[in-house]
Amino acid sequence: MLSGLIKTLRPHQWVKNAFVLAPIVFAKDVVVSTPVGKALNLALTGRAIAAMTVFCLFAGAVYTINDLADVEADRVHPVKRHRPIASGEVPEGMAWLMAILLVVISAGFGILLDWRFGLVAIFYFVQNLAYSFKLKKIAYLDVGLIALGFVLRVLAGGFATGTRVSYYMLACTALLALFFGFGKRRNELAGENAGKQRAALEAYSSTVLNVALALTGGATVVVYVAYTLDKDTEAFFQTQYLWLTAPFVVFGILRFLYLVSGRGGRGLRSESPTQEVLSDVPSVLNVFMWVLIVFVIIYRLRPAP
Repeated sequence: MLSGLIKTLRPHQWVKNAFVLAPIVFAKDVVVSTPVGKALNLALTGRAIAAMTVFCLFAGAVYTINDLADVEADRVHPVKRHRPIASGEVPEGMAWLMAILLVVISAGFGILLDWRFGLVAIFYFVQNLAYSFKLKKIAYLDVGLIALGFVLRVLAGGFATGTRVSYYMLACTALLALFFGFGKRRNELAGENAGKQRAALEAYSSTVLNVALALTGGATVVVYVAYTLDKDTEAFFQTQYLWLTAPFVVFGILRFLYLVSGRGGRGLRSESPTQEVLSDVPSVLNVFMWVLIVFVIIYRLRPAP
């Protein structure tokens, strides 16, 4: 039963909550000076990890409630009938208890961490329930709500760590999430029985999605470059070289379009775009290099105090 409870929480889906950590990537005090040199700010990093954990637990609660609500339909589904609750591996009463405890613990811990963070995390939970039960069936609104979820993660990460989150970062997050969301819908629309996979797909158009991908992908690059060249950004990080990271963003956008188009020989296979990126070696290397270069520029290419 313990194994079934863990499966119900869908821990493999929690990777997208890493966006809660995004603000500390651009925090100028995530690395601090010590008597033996520079080191990671453990207090700041610890708060960021705690914040991400809260979002993971809330996500687990949402997945559990979804399975409880769909249990009868799942039991007659050829694949979903093997889910722990539908198969009887996890009793419904135990699943409800776990979901309630997760919500209470997550909300309480979130408020203790920072009341603003707690409110954003609770709003994220409520939004996800609304999406799961009703709003995911409305075309384009479904992708917009997914993007809002990523914006809430970044905003919450800023509150939890006391890190300034710029409007540029929020705009980039929203645009990138919309880009990934439209890409996933475009890939799903190209598959067989698209309307049966997801109700909202019946209202989507491949032509409109192609335009949406071009607009959101291009806008993401433009906003990111504008952020790196902004005078406030240069003053905040005391460096003018952040624009050197823009090629990694461009490559990431083009690589995802390549996968969505099927020219990579497979199309998207993962359940979410974030998982798809993490399963694609060039994309993983690109993200790693982007993070590395950002840290080098912020902490090595700025003038000494």
